[in-house]
Amino acid sequence: MEEESDTRKINNSFLRDHNYATEADIISTVEFNPSGELLATGDKGGRVVVFQREQETKSEPQRRGEYNVYSTFQSHDPEFDYLKSLEIEEKINKIRWLPQQNAAYFLLSTNDKTVKLWKISERDRRPEGYNLKDEDGRIRDPSTITSLRVPVLQNTDLMVEATARRVFSNAHTYHINSISVNSDLQTYISTDDLRVNLWNLEITDQSFNIVDIKPCSMEDLTEVITAAEFHPQQCNTLAYSSSRGSVRLCDMRKQALCDTHCKFFEEPEDPSTRSFFSEIISSISDIKFSHSGRFLMTRDYLTVKVWDLNMETRPVQTYQVHDYLRGKLCSLYENDCIFDKFECVWNGSDSVIMTGSYNNFFRMFDRNTKKDVTLEASRENSKPRAILKPRKVCVGGKRRKDEVTVDSLDFSKKILHSAWHPQENIIAVAASNNLYIFQDKVT
Repeated sequence: MEEESDTRKINNSFLRDHNYATEADIISTVEFNPSGELLATGDKGGRVVVFQREQETKSEPQRRGEYNVYSTFQSHDPEFDYLKSLEIEEKINKIRWLPQQNAAYFLLSTNDKTVKLWKISERDRRPEGYNLKDEDGRIRDPSTITSLRVPVLQNTDLMVEATARRVFSNAHTYHINSISVNSDLQTYISTDDLRVNLWNLEITDQSFNIVDIKPCSMEDLTEVITAAEFHPQQCNTLAYSSSRGSVRLCDMRKQALCDTHCKFFEEPEDPSTRSFFSEIISSISDIKFSHSGRFLMTRDYLTVKVWDLNMETRPVQTYQVHDYLRGKLCSLYENDCIFDKFECVWNGSDSVIMTGSYNNFFRMFDRNTKKDVTLEASRENSKPRAILKPRKVCVGGKRRKDEVTVDSLDFSKKILHSAWHPQENIIAVAASNNLYIFQDKVT
């Protein structure tokens, strides 16, 4: 893991200046496609912006790695549930790419209730010479047609079109918090607080409920589902996390309804450290299988844990993200920051993990060398090819010149969403309405 990184910031009309940004401009999800050539972001306004990586040229080899806007489209619009008298926000909760099968790209995007399958394709030709309609598209009077002509394809400027191919709706009573595409490339899951539904990508009017933790009486409810993901190689295996800090591994071959898990991962709580906030900070906000499928990573409020799927008793590694906040949990509870849901990601070789923190800090942990580094995504260091300097937080005692005190941290600036290129050391982090892309130092 390099502590020095070359940074490039994307500037475009979507990522507006922070002073003029609205609530709808705040980025709510970030995701690379399987090849890493495309990067998609979703925002609270229901929009999806897709960036494409610049191709390297002999005249400008340094441009390789820069991402520019490829396509922008409105994925979801605000709706109103008349039966429950509830507004359904257009905010994009998650984006997941499908592996590329042909020249077009496909991605799934979801808000609180509806999942959509989008096709993104290029078009550089258009047909001309229709017999039954004019060039402007108006239908011709058949009685005026005296001769027939063969339509031809004319070259035009390259256009990128986004088309909604499937709409998967009316299957969730509660808010969808995650979606995951299966390795069989035919099915995916959508997850809300109490249920996990299995969908076929070709069928929109029917889903199969594979996990249901809703009790007979809601008064008996003790936990909710916070995230779920398919195993990267085994199409029958999935895992889901709960607000009580546990992860359940399910095998769909065992039974159709996966209410009974095959493995249960939970770290026993130390009674000496128990407090009023223990249950809140133990809630898992994100889970990710490693690319190898051997490990599972979980993120709670203060830590990132790595679990070996063959050992359920305790995690094999635990990393403190911002343990200096443990003494400020009371004030974090009062301003609701304690309920923030941070994501975590693996690098392509599963050797480094990354997750976000406050003050626009994000943390990287090298699993082999045990080294960690804190970096900052800010406008001050967003000039092209600028070097990122490691940041440190001062907990107590005398503060050094380059350190930041815990009391001076800005809790309104937070890195909740991030993504790592599947093959290279390129990362994308979302800070409010700004998207930052960093890569290893170019030598």
